[in-house]
Amino acid sequence: MRIPIVILIGLVLAAPLAAQTRPRGRDLGIPFPGKTGPNNAITDVAGIAVGHVTLIEGEGKLIPGKGPIRTGVTAILPRPKGNWDPVFAATFNLNGNGDMTGVNWIKESGFMEGPILLTGTHSVGTVRDAAIQWQLNNGRKFIFTYPIVAETFDFLNDANGEHVKPMHALQALDNAKPGRVQEGAVGGGTGMGCNGFKGGIGTSSRLLAAEQGGYTIGVLVQCNYGGDLRILGVPIRQEITDLRACTTLPQPLTREWTRGMPSCTSDRGANDVPEAQQYEGRGSIIVIVATDAPLLPHQLERLTRRVGMGLGRLGSWAGNSSGDLFLAFSTANPGAGSPEGTPSLKMLPNDQIDPLFRATIDATEEAVVNAMLAADTMTGADGIRLFGLPGDRVVAALKKYNRMK
Repeated sequence: MRIPIVILIGLVLAAPLAAQTRPRGRDLGIPFPGKTGPNNAITDVAGIAVGHVTLIEGEGKLIPGKGPIRTGVTAILPRPKGNWDPVFAATFNLNGNGDMTGVNWIKESGFMEGPILLTGTHSVGTVRDAAIQWQLNNGRKFIFTYPIVAETFDFLNDANGEHVKPMHALQALDNAKPGRVQEGAVGGGTGMGCNGFKGGIGTSSRLLAAEQGGYTIGVLVQCNYGGDLRILGVPIRQEITDLRACTTLPQPLTREWTRGMPSCTSDRGANDVPEAQQYEGRGSIIVIVATDAPLLPHQLERLTRRVGMGLGRLGSWAGNSSGDLFLAFSTANPGAGSPEGTPSLKMLPNDQIDPLFRATIDATEEAVVNAMLAADTMTGADGIRLFGLPGDRVVAALKKYNRMK
């Protein structure tokens, strides 16, 4: 059965978001450490905007080139539209089984030029090319450029079908806005799974105290990795064992690597389905860290190295098949990339950087949890079903282990 295509564009609104009905972590009372910005999002760093395009069409058995389609594009603008001033940036790979275009020049120059886009693995080329045209169409002048496009594998999608088109990347960029950010199964995160549940896009922020500089850290993740999910140290996966990845269709499935997937109607316990546990161990995560603190590239790389500590809190082991790719940038030091003169720079002393390290770790942890809590249960290609992380059961587990009252 075919259902009409759904294209959800620019899901970043200042008004209440009717499309996101599931509560975030703090809405449930989860006591994450640290003070957040007003949106608890990467957009709490002034000037940053985020937009999504979400593509959902079809259901049932995978027909290559036709569907089902569960994919999209997420765009992040590091500066307001029309402001092409480069930002200091750095990257780090915790495990490199993935792709982020444009990073060679970031590592060489210390600057990032233009937007960041997130999508599915096999859509990187299309999105990259569209990013060039969008920048040209919006007034950026360059001889050549290296767009930043990062990916994770959207396995609920007909990933080889090339369903993301240039117009989808252009729409995500055009509709990027500051303010609240839509989370869950949206944009580049539409077809993703995380820690055995439905994954996707998540975000969080931290606001440092005035005596620490009053700086803001914002994190956005595209969550598609596998691990032994823990929240505030509580073994959530051990507490919720009945919601494993499964398929609604009879075997054999179209893709060979899914043919051990257990049936959703199976009455076997979770500990008796090693295929599901192995399947959940696959995946990747992209983490984007933004700050208004005046950090230079070598300091931003130090931030990216702390991202993995946040993921470790959540039970990630950064497996062999995982692309755990991180990028950090600073909106401070405007004009530093000017080709003329000798720019004057500000730099936060290294002895004052520890609060930013902790904020990065804390915001990464919360952003992943927000991604999972926001995502509804989704059934995709070949009837593969990933369950949304049930907030009420998370709260019950946290109370059981005395992490919540």
